[in-house]
Amino acid sequence: MTAPAPAAATPLLVIGHRNPDTDAICSAIGYAAFLRDSRGDPAVAARCGELSVRTAWVLSRAGVPAPNLVMDVRPTAATICHRNVIAARREETFLSVYRKMIEHGFRSIPVVDGAGRMVGMPTLLDLAQLFMPATAGDADANRHIRTSEANMLAALDGAFPNGRSASDEVQDLILMVAGSSLETSRNRLCRFPHKTVVFLVGDRPEVQRMAIENNARCLVVTGGFDVDDEIGGLARQHSVPVIRTRYDTASAAQLVRFSRPILDALHDDFVRFGAKTPLKEIIATAHNASQPLFPVVDDEDGSLLGVISKSDLVDVPQTRLVLVDHNEFAQAVTGADEADILEVIDHHRLSGNLRTKEPVRFINEPVGSTSTIVAMMYRLRSLQPAQSTAICLAAGLISDTLNLTSPTTTDTDREILPWLAGLGGIDVDQFTADFFAAGSMLKDKHGEAAVESDRKEFEENGWRLSISQIEELGLAEFWKQEAALRAALVEVVSKRHVHFACLLVTDITRHDSILLTAGSDHLEQAIEYPRLKPHVFELKGVVSRKKQLFPYLGRVVGRLALDPST
Repeated sequence: MTAPAPAAATPLLVIGHRNPDTDAICSAIGYAAFLRDSRGDPAVAARCGELSVRTAWVLSRAGVPAPNLVMDVRPTAATICHRNVIAARREETFLSVYRKMIEHGFRSIPVVDGAGRMVGMPTLLDLAQLFMPATAGDADANRHIRTSEANMLAALDGAFPNGRSASDEVQDLILMVAGSSLETSRNRLCRFPHKTVVFLVGDRPEVQRMAIENNARCLVVTGGFDVDDEIGGLARQHSVPVIRTRYDTASAAQLVRFSRPILDALHDDFVRFGAKTPLKEIIATAHNASQPLFPVVDDEDGSLLGVISKSDLVDVPQTRLVLVDHNEFAQAVTGADEADILEVIDHHRLSGNLRTKEPVRFINEPVGSTSTIVAMMYRLRSLQPAQSTAICLAAGLISDTLNLTSPTTTDTDREILPWLAGLGGIDVDQFTADFFAAGSMLKDKHGEAAVESDRKEFEENGWRLSISQIEELGLAEFWKQEAALRAALVEVVSKRHVHFACLLVTDITRHDSILLTAGSDHLEQAIEYPRLKPHVFELKGVVSRKKQLFPYLGRVVGRLALDPST
């Protein structure tokens, strides 16, 4: 792994409302393209809901990939952590890990296993405690080492002329330096089990021979000296491994101590954050922790993704957003209130709960679709969208205006659609027929999916309302699915804590609709449209949720007592 680098700059996401319809998806694609074409901004289209069958057909026809699914833009551990982090492996030695920490100025470092999973987060203090005497006053405490032949060989940058590979078996051993006479060295050796003693000696053949004949665990020859043929043969005879190193005896003794495996310094008592941990939880936990660095791990397999320091939490980069086809947090992607909203492009009424920290570009036009507005911006800049973009924008306009037949249609829509159709190379009437024939939401989806496919929540005069809409070629499928759709609306009332939920099923062949309701009996009884049966109303000439149904329901609840619980 390479050195820690700051997290990449947050992308600019262009995103529509929850449960996006075709206009929300297509205007996001179109405006992201416009920002790239006109300003060079690295804008990316996104969505916070599944594609409808018809929207998927449009993208296929245009040859455009589906926008990335983004359901939450709140900062999380995964979005703010440093990636490409330097980490140590559990097989490494103290010396290797310590050198990494000193080289890069780290006070702590993540340690991972062979699969990249976190196994420890040692600090410099943890490493120092590996070499602290366990018992005060114990003169031999500093002689105790824990290492292997392979670790010592690596730490000493040595040679191993033993006719075999160095063992990686870690053992508890005794370190002894031959700095005294032969007799004193022999006496010291006799104080310990010989098979546990690692003997360090320079160019002193008589001491080398003594250590071998007494079956020391290992002989380390320091100072770049070699052993003669007689000593080498004697070592092989007694199975005493020999390590040759260029370091002097004092340095070699330190390096052998430092060849202890880092695994001995690891413990599981450290704070780590899963990738999806929200920023607020990270700040609260990190504030009370003494840890200098916090690993971020995959929520599934525990593998290391990155690290976070406390300084990273001071000024966390926010997700940059452009909201299209809506202008309120109730319909926005989760976490939009914690994001950096730069622009809002919409054609709906202003609902009042959208607040930003800084002034933003806010474009709200009384036209039939947000795709119309995006096309207008292309024309104002004397630019032409690419063919694929033009097809998407035309589809968004056709969808929201029912091919210019909806009461929301304006002269601007009528002017823009032929321009987009020409650029996209489409026949509007044939494209419209193919678009609406691409799939029936009622035929292809179960009741809950149909209700959620294009559902918006509103608050009016203290009432919380949920209005879903789907367009169908005829109403035959509605009558087949009526019970399932009603059950889904009841579920919306319960789960979303709204007072009233309804589904507007529009027959695009007749430009009429059916309204299915659930929730407040008080509100349902106040609806003046013809009732076909309990909870089902006939809405002749009503095709627009924005222009017709919602304003009507707004007037109804305005006349009711300000107690939506009745």
